[in-house]
Amino acid sequence: MEYVIEMLNIRKEFGSFVANDNITLQLRKGEIHALLGENGAGKSTLMNVLFGLYQPEAGEIRVRGEKVNITSPNVANDLGIGMVHQHFMLVQNFTVTENIILGAEPKSGLKIDRATAREKVRQISEQYGLAVDPDAKIEDISVGMQQRVEILKTLYRGADILIFDEPSAVLTPQEIKELIQIMNRLIAEGKSIILITHKLKEIMEVADRCTTIRRGKYIGTVDIDETMTQSRLAEMMVGREVNFDAEYSKANPQELVLDIKNLVVKDGRGIKAVDGLNLDVRAGEIVGIAGIDGNGQTELIEAITGLRRAESGEVFLNNKSIKNLKPRKVTEAGIGHIPQDRHKHGLVLDYSIGHNMVLQTYYQKPYSKAGIMNYKQVMEKAQTLIEKFDVRTPSPETFARALSGGNQQKAIIAREVDRSPDLLIAAQPTRGLDVGAIEFIHEQLVLEREKGRAVLLISFELEEILQVSDRIAVLYEGRTVAFLDPKETNEIELGFLMAGGKKEEVGRS
Repeated sequence: MEYVIEMLNIRKEFGSFVANDNITLQLRKGEIHALLGENGAGKSTLMNVLFGLYQPEAGEIRVRGEKVNITSPNVANDLGIGMVHQHFMLVQNFTVTENIILGAEPKSGLKIDRATAREKVRQISEQYGLAVDPDAKIEDISVGMQQRVEILKTLYRGADILIFDEPSAVLTPQEIKELIQIMNRLIAEGKSIILITHKLKEIMEVADRCTTIRRGKYIGTVDIDETMTQSRLAEMMVGREVNFDAEYSKANPQELVLDIKNLVVKDGRGIKAVDGLNLDVRAGEIVGIAGIDGNGQTELIEAITGLRRAESGEVFLNNKSIKNLKPRKVTEAGIGHIPQDRHKHGLVLDYSIGHNMVLQTYYQKPYSKAGIMNYKQVMEKAQTLIEKFDVRTPSPETFARALSGGNQQKAIIAREVDRSPDLLIAAQPTRGLDVGAIEFIHEQLVLEREKGRAVLLISFELEEILQVSDRIAVLYEGRTVAFLDPKETNEIELGFLMAGGKKEEVGRS
């Protein structure tokens, strides 16, 4: 059997913490090989060893049969290995072309040969079906397009072995379909792919084989064929049976908590992103918002939480206006917010997990007195939440930046749910989480609802909206166009309404 990559008995330590404990992974030429594991299982660490960002304490790496010492990403690039990182490594105010050639610029004399670079980028994008404007600035293009730029960066440098680190974690369903097509096209062109993921449906759809690791240890490698199921993969990943179709108790809605009337909010370009929206959420219910990305979800959340100014309309919380209050005042009024962008609005990455756990309450007792923070109380609280929400971290003093994306998300959810606010806004709460963690988070949202709290759930995962919501509000062009009972609708009807179809027209075409 020809292997293009062999990682044999790899061990990686961080102090006393063993992130990879004797792990073996072998990639065949021309295959998509999934690397599956829970949040914090050591997947990204293992791939960072392959890409030269970390040096292993033990084990060896072979590329095309030859033992190699990958001491840096430049060495990995020279060996034909490229990595598409989960959190994109792009300069926001550079163009697409400038980002792709950064560090590998073609020269004409002492100057960068931009024309040659631009033409090469165009040729590669056409060859692999990665349509993207070479002159667009990164800050002006979608997340899906930014990911294409990351892929083009690796191809520009001649990579024929590509590592995709949680590539679909920040993509919309449509962008995920496009990504799968891109991966299949890359394989057809002779590339080999390692796909880090915990999305079982994607593994079943695109992978040839799958290696599973759990808590840093190798569990096994299986062929993805007609005998493999999502349930079996989930059990390999988390070590127990996972309930994919949980049945939750019936809601008992009570008094009105959130009441939004004729809300108008503009986006950064001055265009109405929320245009006369009406929405209400009652105590003891979960209202799910279903909508294609870009139909006002972000601006709606930011207007409610004080992060963006509303132009007109009303936002009431417990019959009191909170429109255009500062974020702290909104929080103190009784709102919890799990933001869709955990790095921008959820965490201070260079703070410890302990300090991140009290970002909303650090100035209150018992964490602070007379302006002086009680470090011991902060860390004790953090440790309690870490244990309760299974946040995989060496200690509460570890910087948030050092945690896996899924564990960063669990830390935010722990902080917000623990305060048990009157209204919990959960925007993409399970983005980047494994099936075991998703099951746990859904249970937490339902638990808040059963405590009599109001929950507003915003998700691009229609399965999640249908499973957890008590009512569904469909958002289209900044307005709520329909309210549905999840037990009386399905993904097809939701998709039709999300695209602008009328409820009375469902099923006609």
